[in-house]
Amino acid sequence: MSKERKAAAERVNQGGGALSHKEIILILIGLMSGMFLSALDQSVVGTAMRTIADDLQGLELQAWVTTAYLITSTISTPIYGKLGDIFGRRRLFLIAICIFVFGSILSVFASSMYELAAYRAVQGLGAGGLFALAITILSDIVPPRERARYQGFILAVFASSSVLGPVVGGLFSGAHEILFIAGWKWIFLINIPFGAAALFLVWRFMHVPHTPVKHRIDWLGALTIVVGVVPMLLVAENGRQWGWASSTSIAMYALSIVGIVGFIFAERAAGEEAILPLKLFQNRTFALTTVLGVIVGIGMFGGMMTLPMLLQIVNGVTPTQSGFLMLPMVAGMMTATTVSGQITSKTGKYKIFMVIGTGMLMLGYISLFGYHYDTPIWAMSISMVIIGMGLGQLMQTLTLAAQNAVEARDIGVATSSTMFFRQMGGTLGVAVFISILFNNLPDRIADAFKSTAYGDPFKAKVGEIMTQFAQGKLPATDPNVVFVQSLQADPAAIGDKLNGDSSFLSTIDPVLARPFLVGFAESSVSVFVIAAAVVAVAFVMSFIIKAAPLRNKSAAEEKADAAVAAAAH
Repeated sequence: MSKERKAAAERVNQGGGALSHKEIILILIGLMSGMFLSALDQSVVGTAMRTIADDLQGLELQAWVTTAYLITSTISTPIYGKLGDIFGRRRLFLIAICIFVFGSILSVFASSMYELAAYRAVQGLGAGGLFALAITILSDIVPPRERARYQGFILAVFASSSVLGPVVGGLFSGAHEILFIAGWKWIFLINIPFGAAALFLVWRFMHVPHTPVKHRIDWLGALTIVVGVVPMLLVAENGRQWGWASSTSIAMYALSIVGIVGFIFAERAAGEEAILPLKLFQNRTFALTTVLGVIVGIGMFGGMMTLPMLLQIVNGVTPTQSGFLMLPMVAGMMTATTVSGQITSKTGKYKIFMVIGTGMLMLGYISLFGYHYDTPIWAMSISMVIIGMGLGQLMQTLTLAAQNAVEARDIGVATSSTMFFRQMGGTLGVAVFISILFNNLPDRIADAFKSTAYGDPFKAKVGEIMTQFAQGKLPATDPNVVFVQSLQADPAAIGDKLNGDSSFLSTIDPVLARPFLVGFAESSVSVFVIAAAVVAVAFVMSFIIKAAPLRNKSAAEEKADAAVAAAAH
C-alpha cells in the first residue's frame, strides 16, 4: 500500500494526473494528526496555566510562558514555508512534530516559570510549522476549486481541540498527582504518545509530491524578522503591566521599527529568495486578502477571548464547563465551513463568503451589545452560533483566495505569509482588547457600586455581615468576613479586585459579588462594540476584493506542467 501512495505522489510530480479522493484522505490523516497535536496542546495549557503557575510559584510570570510560545511559533511560520519549498514539506512536517514533542518532554522537567517559558519556546518552534505546512500540503495536492471542502477536515481538528482542550486541561490540572507525577505535567506527557502516533501516520500515509528547488536561505531576512516581530509581541503581551508609554515599551517600539525597516530592505535585496517575497504584495488580491486577514484576526481573537472569561467569571462555570458551553460556536463554525466548502466546490464562487462571513461575525458581536450580568447562557449561545458561522466562512476562504492569487511555485510562501499576518493580527487584537477590558473595569465596577440597584444592597449586606461577625456568629475565616475586611483595609483597591485572583466571587455572598459581575459584564460589552467596529472595516473591504476564478489544477500539477513545458523548449 505504501508503494501505491508513493507512486501516486510520483504520478503528480511527473504530470500524470491528480490524486484520487482516497489518496487525498490518506494524506489528510497524516496532516490532521500533526495539527491535532499542536491545537490540543494550546487549549490544554491555557486551561491549566493557573495551576501550573501556582505550582511553580510564578503566577506573575505566566504571560512569559504564553509569549515565548507565541514568539517562536509566529516567527517560524514563514521560515517553514520557505524551507518546505527547498527540502520538501513532508520532511519539514516530520521535523516540526519531533521538535514539538521534544519541547513537550523538556516542559515536563521545568522547575520554574522561566524554564517552562524556555521549553515552551522550543514547542513553539515545532508548532509554527504544523498548521502552515498542513494548509500548504493540501494546496499541493488539491485544486483550489476542490480545496475548500477538504479544508473543513482541518478546521474540524481545531474545533474538536477547542472543546477537548479545557476538558483535558481541567482533568489533569485538577489532579494533585497521577502515577506519582504532578497532574499538570501530564499535559505535556500526553504529547509523547500523540506525537508518536502523528509521526507514524505522517510517515505511513503522507507521501506528497515534491520537486527539489535549489534556493539559498535568506538568513538576513530571518534575523530581521525576529528583530521586527519579537519586540512587538513582547509589548503586545506585557504592555499592560509595563505601561504602553513606559520607557521599556517605547524601546520595544523603536527596536521593532528598526527590525521591520531592515526586513523590508533585506527582502528587497533577496528577491526571489526572500522569506516573504515583496513581489507577492504587488498582487492586489493577495495584498488585500492579507490585510483583510489581519483585520479579521484582530477582531476575531480580540472579541473571542472575552467569551470564555464571561462564562467563567460572570456565570461562575469551571474552565471545563466553559469548553462545553463554547460548543455552539464550534457547531456554527463547522456548519458554515462544510456548507461554504461544498458550495465553493460546486460553483467556484467564494467571494460571497468573505462578505457574508464578515457580516455575520459583525452581527454576532452586535448581538452581544445588550449583554448583562444576568443574561441567560442560551442567549449567549445564539450569539456564539452567529460568530462561529462567520468564522467558519472566513478561515478557509481567506486562505483559499490568497493561494489562488499567486503562482503555483509561490503557494508555500504565500500560505505561510497569510498565516503569519493573521496570527500577528490575532496577537495584537488580544493585547488591545484585554487592555480595553481591564482599563475600563475599575470605572464600570465603581459605577455599579454607585447605583441604587447594586450599591445599596451591597452596603446593607456588608453591615449585616460585620454585625454578625461582631456578635461572634461568623468566624474571622468566613469568606465574606475576609472579603469585607480586605475592602475596608484598602477601599481604593475595590476597582482593581478582578485584575488578580477572581476566585473570591464564587465564595462570597451573591449580593456582594453582584457589583463586580455587573462591572465585568459592562466592560466586556465595550470590547464587543470595538470588535464589531473592527470587523465592520473588514466587511467594507470584502466588497472591493477581486476574486479570481478558481483554478482546476493543484499546485503540484501546475508545477509539473510548467516543468514539461520548459523541457519542451
